[in-house]
Amino acid sequence: MGKQAEGGFGRWRVLIAAPVRARARRDLAYALMLPLMAGIGLAHLVLVWLSVLMAVNLIGVPVLALCVWAARGLGTVNRRLARVLAGVRVPDPAPFRAGPGLLNRITAAFSDVTGWRAVIHGLVRLPAAVVAVVAAAGLWGGGLLLLSCPLWWQSSALAYLSPNGLSPNGWPDAVLMSAAGLALLLLAPWGVHLALTPERVLARSLLGPEPGETRIRRLEQARALAIDDAVARLRHIERDLHDGTAARLVTLAMSLGMVQEELEHAHDPDRLRRARALVDGAHRTAKESVSELRDLIRGIHPPALDQGLETALATLTARTPIPVQLNADLPERPASAIEAIAYFCTTELLANVIKHSAARHATVDARVTDGLLSLIVRDDGVGGAAMKPGSGLHGLAARIGTVDGTIDIRSPAGGPTVITVELPPHL
Repeated sequence: MGKQAEGGFGRWRVLIAAPVRARARRDLAYALMLPLMAGIGLAHLVLVWLSVLMAVNLIGVPVLALCVWAARGLGTVNRRLARVLAGVRVPDPAPFRAGPGLLNRITAAFSDVTGWRAVIHGLVRLPAAVVAVVAAAGLWGGGLLLLSCPLWWQSSALAYLSPNGLSPNGWPDAVLMSAAGLALLLLAPWGVHLALTPERVLARSLLGPEPGETRIRRLEQARALAIDDAVARLRHIERDLHDGTAARLVTLAMSLGMVQEELEHAHDPDRLRRARALVDGAHRTAKESVSELRDLIRGIHPPALDQGLETALATLTARTPIPVQLNADLPERPASAIEAIAYFCTTELLANVIKHSAARHATVDARVTDGLLSLIVRDDGVGGAAMKPGSGLHGLAARIGTVDGTIDIRSPAGGPTVITVELPPHL
């Protein structure tokens, strides 16, 4: 019973605190800015229409090009207001590019898709702006007016309904109207936020980059990340070969040369003993070199992946120094490149768990959810994992970004750490 009462009180507390929330203040500020921005947009539309009429005589052609260019600037202002006040995540479109000369600038303005989309936004936002402004004025303004009813009730004409002054039901009616005003103020944040939905939709669909441009930009970023990742991996392999295996092979060659010199004096027992010691050392160096080459080859493409990602992850978790529970549900194999990225992500995340988290147990979940391959690595360590420039997590994010994947890190101080990697199962 106590929990139910506490839950009910919590819901009422959320409702009462809504008017002072930051989102409510931002929504109200955005609604108050709408008349100004919609008015500027309407004036701009009038200029566009006049320049179209004048274009018959070629006078309005440069004016129309200037209006399209100005629409891009107006769209930038509206986009930033929507981003800051309405909470709309609208990326910036590509900048305006034009060659030298007036003719090139006019041609670029007429072919500027972003500018024309901003013109369309100024036209279709007018009814949406009216809805939002009316909602804000009706809910906030009407609520404040009704809430202050007891202050102005006596001086209003409603207070003199009877010849003797204040009507008998005057004060009860005033209290009821004040309560109605309070209810409107409590509902105002939600109502204004709902009324701004068309504005957010229009800003998201018309003020950002066009879908094709977004895809091209994403592909360019993925290509750059793939090139950087490939260069970094080649440098890593080169460094391992130069500093490790190559150095050991040089030592092996020198040892064999010394053995050859010692064997030229095989009749000397001391020389024979030194030759045997050199052979033993060369044998150890050869075995270590072979082991390093195997590790390097395994780092390029783990042989366990030939049997599928689930088998590779099972082998990886079984070799981890701390207990790791694997939960895998992969009804079909992803693409080989995706499997490799998923495997290396898991390898890096488990290595971080072992080196930095002081965890006693970890869990790896691998499954396909909503058309995405999800990898979730949890540990019961100390937390504090963060993506910093130059860190392993930053490198993981770069590799994941090459295939339009995402990484989410939740690692509060004191733990636990939960890192989620989502990859498309096919390229």
